[in-house]
Amino acid sequence: MLVKWQPFGSLLNHHDIFGDFLDTTFPVRAREFAPEIEVRETENTFVIEAELPGLAKEDFKLTAENNTLTLEGEKKLAKDEKEEGYYRSERKYGSFRRSFRLTDEVDSKKIKADFKNGVLSIEIPKVAKAKPKQIEVKVN
Repeated sequence: MLVKWQPFGSLLNHHDIFGDFLDTTFPVRAREFAPEIEVRETENTFVIEAELPGLAKEDFKLTAENNTLTLEGEKKLAKDEKEEGYYRSERKYGSFRRSFRLTDEVDSKKIKADFKNGVLSIEIPKVAKAKPKQIEVKVN
């Protein structure tokens, strides 16, 4: 059996051999931060929880306008010039914006928000639906 000699063939496959080594040694590209969201519904409210690790209350804002609830802010890169360089950083930084459409089912004037341990909890109360009025029918 004859095999064609390729003098540079082994160089072309260097990623297969050293791929993991190269990927973990050099810095990872900057990644955009986007808070992870969880939405749930109870009988009387909708609840949105957003994970905002490393952020302070001043780093984001929450607004309700034109039937839209918007969470926006920025997670900034904390730099200390005295520290040594990093070999690898997997933290995500950057501006973010998440919007949620509010339906007629909710009372946007009574939205409450609480920020504790890096988690923003937003409670959106539902509008009390008018109960159907039963009409008595008389038989002649």
